[in-house]
Amino acid sequence: MNIEVNPFIMLEGTAREAISFYQESLGAKLLFMQTVGEGPADQENAPLSDEEKARIAHSVLRIGDTTMFVADLEPGQTRQTGNGLNLCISTSDADTSGQLYNVLKEGGQVDIELGPAYFSPAYGMVTDRFGVTFQIFTKRQQ
Repeated sequence: MNIEVNPFIMLEGTAREAISFYQESLGAKLLFMQTVGEGPADQENAPLSDEEKARIAHSVLRIGDTTMFVADLEPGQTRQTGNGLNLCISTSDADTSGQLYNVLKEGGQVDIELGPAYFSPAYGMVTDRFGVTFQIFTKRQQ
């Protein structure tokens, strides 16, 4: 049996903007994207506005060896913020960690300043402008 677990980011109407941001900041490759309007909708019983049709129903991004999903919540759903789940980006050098940390913190907030820690030469945590928390972890060189 093969099981895969993927991070899935749910946003309130800003998924398209977040996808572009992750493409620019993290080098994400967009593998698939479908809007609500492109999916099978019951327009007769539940007509959608143009804004609702433009929301992202599902997208698949590839960042390095990781597949990540990003979508908008359905109209009426509310995003609940918490710190129980976040994304950890591991790099092999402090310069790369610094670049990722700096671009992700723009418009967001610093949770832990990037710096040396007993387990990493450069570790930090930021919450980006979409409310997604990233840990930036630099692996120790052997």
